[in-house]
Amino acid sequence: METRRCKICAAGARPLWDEKFKISYFYCSRCQYIFIDEKKIVSPEKEIALYKQHNNTLENEGYVKMFEAFIRKTIFPYQERIKRILDFGCGPGPVLAELLRRRGFEVDVYDPYFYPERIFEQKRYDLITATEVFEHLKEPLETTRMLRDHLNPCGILAVMTLFHPGEAGAFNTWWYRHDPTHISFFQPQTFKALADRLGFRVLMFDSKNLCLLEKAGS
Repeated sequence: METRRCKICAAGARPLWDEKFKISYFYCSRCQYIFIDEKKIVSPEKEIALYKQHNNTLENEGYVKMFEAFIRKTIFPYQERIKRILDFGCGPGPVLAELLRRRGFEVDVYDPYFYPERIFEQKRYDLITATEVFEHLKEPLETTRMLRDHLNPCGILAVMTLFHPGEAGAFNTWWYRHDPTHISFFQPQTFKALADRLGFRVLMFDSKNLCLLEKAGS
């Protein structure tokens, strides 16, 4: 099977074949990005149907606790410099946006399926959040470039996406990729490559799923 060009760093990405599900992925050893064969990307109609099965509401205590932890780790340390926020890819129930509004932040929401008005087009933000979004992106470099352009100087992009466990056997047995809407997989090295290409400074990684990138100042 032929290699593909990595969508992040443009290096050669070699194939990873999943015999059980008959799906090809491509792994970049330079930046550790893994992406699915585009022929296996599900239709928008199926993607929306799968999203609607999720219980992502304020009544879901576990879901709220996840966002409370996200706020503590990624927003509280920088809250003095944050006023206006975009919750990018908020889903059908913008729980994170509501929790942030309760704390006094100005928050816009966008989701291509559920809140499709591109309210952010003529705006700039101090913080853009993308929680459980990057694993759904077909072109993460282009999306990250667009988000960068809607940040103020020294604005922050806060990403939450579960880091993959590595190539070959570890990846093939990883539960997270069994969601058919998950098509892009990252490690900290991937976000470092994104930062280098797009002029961000890495503010923080954790060992599981969090990344903060800061746009260059004016």
